[in-house]
Amino acid sequence: MEVQIQTSRQYLTFREAAAIYPFSESSLRYLRYHGDTNGFNACIRKVGRRVLLDVAEFESWLDTQRDTAPRAA
Repeated sequence: MEVQIQTSRQYLTFREAAAIYPFSESSLRYLRYHGDTNGFNACIRKVGRRVLLDVAEFESWLDTQRDTAPRAA
């Protein structure tokens, strides 16, 4: 009997995320480094040494940043 686990979560490396979203790898690393102050840590999952970006959490984080960004005059 084979057990199959399905998950709706999608995870990307920073390199994969940089190819999809308008962020460079270095800017994603910067956001992770300052994750305690900007809330970006909620988007990160670590598996061993590998750092993965939770796509659903990242898009939710982006939406909150849009709401709090200062408006241009």
